[in-house]
Amino acid sequence: MAEPKDFLVLVVDDEDDIRRYLSVALEDAGFRVETASSGKEALEKVKAARPDFISLDLVMPGGSGIAFLHELRRKREWINIPVMVVTGHARDELGKADLSQALEGKLLSGPGMYLEKPVTPGKYIAAVQKTLGLETDEQAVEEEQTMRDEVSEALKDLPADKLQEVLALLKNK
Repeated sequence: MAEPKDFLVLVVDDEDDIRRYLSVALEDAGFRVETASSGKEALEKVKAARPDFISLDLVMPGGSGIAFLHELRRKREWINIPVMVVTGHARDELGKADLSQALEGKLLSGPGMYLEKPVTPGKYIAAVQKTLGLETDEQAVEEEQTMRDEVSEALKDLPADKLQEVLALLKNK
């Protein structure tokens, strides 16, 4: 049975912190990871080592995600690489048209082929695993996210001294 270590994932995002965040989540889940900061760099990475999955930001300077998708889908050997768009611009003027074009033009297909930022590591990894046909425990991921949301809400209005107590407890696990 396939395991995450059997898959190479290419993370394409122009923001260093987002690239690191997604890469660490994937590595922690056992995936092998390459990164690129633009569509142009991503194309070079695909040429060097064909990934099994691509996580793609749409709005990037120096080579947009939509241009990269068009180029990717023109090559027979790359046409079946699953691509999931991870964007913070699905609903604004910067990315809405590109995302619509990708979905309508069949550059992306299938359920869950895009996620809106911010994404949680659990939801992100579950989407990648599901696309690659790996076993996922989606209920556990949802329960974990619900707990994180509840903790975040509970901490929101705590005074600084109580936050320090909670932090000390967490550090002592």
